Amino acid sequence: MPRPKADLPDPAALWDLVAGDQLRLRVTPGARTEAISVEEGRVLVKVRAKPSDGAANAAVVKLVARALGVVTSRCRIVRGATSREKVLRLDP
Repeated sequence: MPRPKADLPDPAALWDLVAGDQLRLRVTPGARTEAISVEEGRVLVKVRAKPSDGAANAAVVKLVARALGVVTSRCRIVRGATSREKVLRLDP
């Protein structure tokens, strides 16, 4: 059975939360489904990947890039590589 598609918000809602070139995230690795939600001005990201060997971080970058409509090479984690609270930098 194929995996369900990720639940993604409107890209404009995410772009509104980008401060300068950074986006703050709260990540839940090992979730049942992949989703991004905006609650109370915070971006919550759920990924299926487990937090081992950077798999969850790679999944977060890929999911956020898809939600924003940019290529993954424009997104990278600049803070919080081992934390649930992360800061993503969006390169021009």
